[in-house]
Amino acid sequence: MKSVSGIRGIVGDSLTPELIVSISSAFARYAGRGDIIIGRDSRPTGQVISDLTSSVLSLCGCNVIDIGIVPTPTVQLMVEEKKAAGGIVISASHNPIEWNAFKLINKSGTFLNSSEIQKFFKYMEEDHAYVKWDKIGNITKDGSASELHIGKVLNIINAARIRKKKFSIALDSVNGAGSIITQTLLAKLGCRTVPLYCEINGLFPRGAEPLPENLKDLAIAVKKNRTDLGFAQDPDADRLAIVDENGNPIGEENTIALVTEHLLSREKGRVVINLSTTKAVEDIAAKYGVKVKRTRVGEINVVDEMRKNGARIGGEGNGGVISPEVHLGRDSLVGIGYILDMMAERNKTLSELVASLPSYVMKKGKVSISGNAGSASIMTRLQGEFKGEKISTLDGLRIDFIKHEVFKGGWVHLRSSNTEPIFRIIAEGKSVVQTAKIYDHFAGMFRK
Repeated sequence: MKSVSGIRGIVGDSLTPELIVSISSAFARYAGRGDIIIGRDSRPTGQVISDLTSSVLSLCGCNVIDIGIVPTPTVQLMVEEKKAAGGIVISASHNPIEWNAFKLINKSGTFLNSSEIQKFFKYMEEDHAYVKWDKIGNITKDGSASELHIGKVLNIINAARIRKKKFSIALDSVNGAGSIITQTLLAKLGCRTVPLYCEINGLFPRGAEPLPENLKDLAIAVKKNRTDLGFAQDPDADRLAIVDENGNPIGEENTIALVTEHLLSREKGRVVINLSTTKAVEDIAAKYGVKVKRTRVGEINVVDEMRKNGARIGGEGNGGVISPEVHLGRDSLVGIGYILDMMAERNKTLSELVASLPSYVMKKGKVSISGNAGSASIMTRLQGEFKGEKISTLDGLRIDFIKHEVFKGGWVHLRSSNTEPIFRIIAEGKSVVQTAKIYDHFAGMFRK
């Protein structure tokens, strides 16, 4: 799968050695054969793919700095720090373990945008050039990336105040790239950590996405150990989900809602989120009198708009927090820092903070359909059926219901996935019943 989110495939099936060589060679050309930072998550296929990628980059004349198993945002930060020509993260993020992927980073430390990725795809289709034996690049290792990342997070929060609270935290890193670095950050914040699935062994003991249904063991750990809360990450640690002190998953949408409330209460500024993110963020922004801009789904789409608007905070409802105070990329460690900072500042439990947020219920799902033509026909029909509502076709179809007798106050977003061969349906309403009615109505149309 090729998209603005990178290139993903099943190892040994669609993601082959030949494809890895093509990707690596094309990226060397895209980056002007300059220095490249490379990192990966803990998948069992990551090491061999990283080794092959590094070798090809070297044969193309690039110097490679291998920073090992690290979160995706750590690679982004190192590109900035080392003033590298680009970076590659070998991680399929939330996809199942048989998948792997290339996330491509430009010299500014952000993912390639739509025009940049199209240029890169063009290079993949052309002949690749390699340098002579005496011009090949060096491959070195650098273990300083985690320290750099943690330092950036500590600089944006009141670490001393957090240390005084002596929080206890259950941590589920799904045995991924966040396992060690996150424990180190929490230790520096004076927290007692109960690690759950924090062994970097390449095996995912639960569903890779930090969705409520995948956090049952974390909920049990929170209650059993009486911790103040639980944090959950995905394999490359760019997404953050939270379980409150009672063992209740608060929903990954509320990660960005809490952070938005925290930051806007300190300093007003624009907010940027994608079309699939909870309406609670808009309500919070309205409370502080600031504007919200919605974008297409995909981290780089949010980032580009944040740059244009000089945003205070941005992110995605999948648990992705993007803070310009650190760097323009989703970062679970930044989210953790802000959440603990908020709890310490307000002296409230997580459940109390969540109770103060605007209340919405979201339902996400996916369906398989027979070809793009069928989905396009349904989307066109829906625009006619709901022409009296607020409609956006920026990314698939989003309908905000302002008149509908049953759906009023809710919304639905229908779009093809950037990362999986499926069609996503996201619905949100003011109650479980309303959300279910919205979701079932639209899911039913694609199942017919």
